[in-house]
Amino acid sequence: MDMKLEVVVIPVSDVDKAKAFYEQLGWRMDADFATENGFRVVQVTPPGSEAAVIFGSGVSAGEPGSAQGLHLVVTDIEAAREELVAKGADVSEVWHDADGVFHHAGEANRVSGPHPERASYGSYLSFNDPDGNGWIVQEVVTRAPGR
Repeated sequence: MDMKLEVVVIPVSDVDKAKAFYEQLGWRMDADFATENGFRVVQVTPPGSEAAVIFGSGVSAGEPGSAQGLHLVVTDIEAAREELVAKGADVSEVWHDADGVFHHAGEANRVSGPHPERASYGSYLSFNDPDGNGWIVQEVVTRAPGR
């Protein structure tokens, strides 16, 4: 049976501020539903993604900013950085992990610049939303077999 990742829920402190941030990045606004009792669900989808992101009021028990290591995949890390910067995101430089396997948590083991061979899965950048939820953008040009 296929199981596809559909939605990731992230905790935010200010729903309208988060909504404006993700819309500014060019993410598609899929839904914004509110009930009279203060429950609100906002769903946005990154360009080209089949999985969406949900945030709102009463949809997560997590602390705002506690979602870390959320991954987006692009085919050109430097073009992605330029686009994110142009849209107002505070984006890190492009970096790779010193061990070349996968990035470490936080900023440990980061080396400035793309992977030396520009190997797929080897170059990254990072940014946070207004609450500090942490996004990693990873360059994948050629997918590993079976992916």
